[in-house]
Amino acid sequence: MPEPERVAVFGGAFDPPHRGHVGLARQAKLELGVPQLVVLVSADPGHKRVATPADARLRMAQAAFPDEDVRLDEHARTVELLRAHPEWDDPVLVLGADQFAAFPGWQEPEEVLRRARLAVGTRPGFAQSRLDDVLAKLARPERVRFFELAEPVPAASRELRERLERGEDVGDELPAAVAAVIRRERLYRPSRGYTSGA
Repeated sequence: MPEPERVAVFGGAFDPPHRGHVGLARQAKLELGVPQLVVLVSADPGHKRVATPADARLRMAQAAFPDEDVRLDEHARTVELLRAHPEWDDPVLVLGADQFAAFPGWQEPEEVLRRARLAVGTRPGFAQSRLDDVLAKLARPERVRFFELAEPVPAASRELRERLERGEDVGDELPAAVAAVIRRERLYRPSRGYTSGA
């Protein structure tokens, strides 16, 4: 009987998805040996405010990750998502180092770690002590693995939104297909009054 296919999940607001997201996804696939990621666009993240409509963020994510299984995620919290997918056999959640540093503040982090393993992409310059501090708080730190990102992470989505709203060129930070969606749908314009959540 063949082993069940490993499910690797990469979630976020993707407001907008940038080259750092794409690089993290690419490296995670190599590290985990999976052919495809489930990319989940959070419709209404429980931990941050987003003003860009979910359907627009979904289209940007589809443009950024054309080879992945991109879906809209209606769950506000990761633990709710995992409870809704009991068919996923020990899935792997792909995170960046910043997300992992905030992991103890997630809703039911130990339950998340019981239901899923974590694969955390680290970048040069990120303090190892911050990662070690989180590991020390976890009951099952063996369910966390780290891998190094091959390329430096660009500006955060919040910074890119602010620059776009000021009319600045951020073409080097965004996949060309994402920039095309932003232009076509006239996203991140000053008149739209976007909030500046991360």
